[in-house]
Amino acid sequence: MDISALPLLSEKILHSLATPPEGVKRIFHGRGKCFPGLEQITVDWLEGQILVSIFKETSENFLDKLNKEFTQWTNHPHWKGCNATSLLLQHRNRDKSPTECIWGAYQEQQVVNEQGLLFQLDLGKNQNSGLFLDMSNGRHWVKDNSQGKRVLNLFAYTCGFSVAAISGGADFVMNLDMAKAVLNRGRENHRLNQHDLNNVKFFAHDIFKSWGKIKKYGQYDLIIIDPPTFQKGSFALSKDYQRILRRLPELLSDNGQVLACVNDPTLPAKFLIDGMREEAPELAFLLRLDNPPEFQDIEIESGLKALVFQKNS
Repeated sequence: MDISALPLLSEKILHSLATPPEGVKRIFHGRGKCFPGLEQITVDWLEGQILVSIFKETSENFLDKLNKEFTQWTNHPHWKGCNATSLLLQHRNRDKSPTECIWGAYQEQQVVNEQGLLFQLDLGKNQNSGLFLDMSNGRHWVKDNSQGKRVLNLFAYTCGFSVAAISGGADFVMNLDMAKAVLNRGRENHRLNQHDLNNVKFFAHDIFKSWGKIKKYGQYDLIIIDPPTFQKGSFALSKDYQRILRRLPELLSDNGQVLACVNDPTLPAKFLIDGMREEAPELAFLLRLDNPPEFQDIEIESGLKALVFQKNS
């Protein structure tokens, strides 16, 4: 990272805060490599809390200069007019990704609004807060395409897609993730949105040992696959994704759809398209969802890939 690029960061942030976003939103995405010298920095607007994340260890000199830029932010009229409540700095590169409060009152748990849906964030405990902002268009698409459908949400995490599906009128959603704690957060996310949980299931199981349980609930009209790039001892995207794809034809209803996602910068959309053609040729590629404009990337294949496929009847 380049100290001389920090004034550009300040310019972008203060411009964004002149008209604060409605709801939760990324306001600076250095990871897209569109801003030389700032490739390892992101900034998120969390409805008053402003979270700056650093993804690579840097020099004390750089951190000192960054803190001086922070002082300029908090003294600027745009800052005072945006109703900011805190400025947080997360060191994503360090063990347990510690978060420090630079300014204001740090709120570790916070409810945020994304396009009318409510989600609980947990800041400072883990690398991730509980909501991946680059997937907002994916959640919006699921909400728009779930009316009357049975939905299977694999690698459910905190059940953002499930919340979107039920909000969009889904008849039934099954959420599956190995981590019970994140599924518990998913239940809370549904309750925040005043959802009836009678038609929402939560299973904390290894997906590769759960096909029988998944099939027990019949076929699905929409299957969502949003796996981690790597999960030690349980999932390696480059070799295990195919094991999921080959199961899709038996799990999908006629004309059923799949939203398949991959966020590994080394794997292009072709990885999914070719994998589906080989493992589940009954499914045809329909479209790729656009990423939110704030996640601008110098190379489109380096960012999130969210692709829709449909089973031929």
